[in-house]
Amino acid sequence: MVTTASVPRLVVAAPCSGSGKTTVATGLMAAFAARGLAVSPHKVGPDYIDPGYHALATGRPGRNLDAYLCGPELIGPLFLHGARGCDLAVVEGVMGLYDGAAGAGELASTAQVAKLLRAPVVLVVDASAQSRSVAALVHGFASWDPQVRIGGVILNKVGSDRHEALLREALDSSGVPVLGVLRRAPQVDMPSRHLGLVPVAERRAQAVEAVAAMAAQVAAGCDLQALLALARGAGAVPGAAWEPPAVTVRERTVVAVAGGEAFTFSYAEHAELLRAAGAEVAVFDPLRDEHLPEGTRGLVIGGGFPEVYAAELSANEPLRKAVAELAWSGAPVAAECAGLLYLCRELDGRPMCGVLDATARMTERLTLGYREAVAVGDSVLAPAGTRMRGHEFHRTVVEPGAGGAPAWGLRGPRPRVEGFVERGVHASYLHTHWASEPGVARRFVERCRTS
Repeated sequence: MVTTASVPRLVVAAPCSGSGKTTVATGLMAAFAARGLAVSPHKVGPDYIDPGYHALATGRPGRNLDAYLCGPELIGPLFLHGARGCDLAVVEGVMGLYDGAAGAGELASTAQVAKLLRAPVVLVVDASAQSRSVAALVHGFASWDPQVRIGGVILNKVGSDRHEALLREALDSSGVPVLGVLRRAPQVDMPSRHLGLVPVAERRAQAVEAVAAMAAQVAAGCDLQALLALARGAGAVPGAAWEPPAVTVRERTVVAVAGGEAFTFSYAEHAELLRAAGAEVAVFDPLRDEHLPEGTRGLVIGGGFPEVYAAELSANEPLRKAVAELAWSGAPVAAECAGLLYLCRELDGRPMCGVLDATARMTERLTLGYREAVAVGDSVLAPAGTRMRGHEFHRTVVEPGAGGAPAWGLRGPRPRVEGFVERGVHASYLHTHWASEPGVARRFVERCRTS
């Protein structure tokens, strides 16, 4: 019998971004799921979009494994939590195999996560512009860190039978088996825009077709039996599965959570933590719903693309007014990035909720990176002095007016304050993973219950 701790697993990595990790990982998930396996999907790093495609491929929530946001000690437990009851887990890496948080060594790299999970790595190589050199590249990645086990390579964007033969010949003496060869296939390409792939929620029908195409390509070009055998050779993950700390309540408190196409960014554990803390999580769509869910006592608005849907969000005036009235009443409101923009007076000249005395607009400049943060004052999420790690990823700027206190003090070479805390509102650009600080969800739900 396979236990959760020994669930078969693979980490899909690459020498660099753009090699085809998402195509291969999502295709593997879908191909194995089509064969009747319960597949647990995971993504290294903070990205919200790839897990949406993983969920589509497997029928299970896509989950993130980020050693910067949550700490290395939580990688194994979070993995075991997500993989419970599954036959196989596929973990998509981030950037290049050995790339992690800037200036922090291997922290948050795919290599670190693979080591923490004791998982074999399948290296996806874009072979479109090389032949014999592929052996040197694979040898370098396989020998760089002896604790990282490169269990096989999948050659992507191979041009012809002759090209494939040259690549296989070069790799014959490398000691790393070729587990798959994929030809160039434009039908599996997924559209991107200013922050990466377009989320599944915005193009579900096309995404279903793309995932099916990925599954077909991977099933035809990869040795699924050999990949499954490699996954079954993984050792047990040390430690116990993570569980959201539960509290006993007489009556659940309704916490409204924004969803729909405009607000797609949320870690699966956040809803689980809210429920464990005594909340009834009620999802609503700010593009279509004119009222907050009945009985709403608190509001969570995560990340997404409100700038893409600014006209539609602005046009839904009844909901904007309902959100403002809830916030002005002192009810707890937690907003991250897109949620911050939605609470401003306006976004790109269009009226938003007007909860915050601030305006927001799109720019050409990308703000991106991990952040160390300290809570400047008490809020509905955390007491003053609470330390958390987060991630920024946006092309907008917010220009504050008067009033309000900052949410976070960001540490580093260019320290600054960021975000807003006023009444029961905590609004910030910073994406955080609440599993790293379970008291956040408990405190928020308790404030919802008593406000």
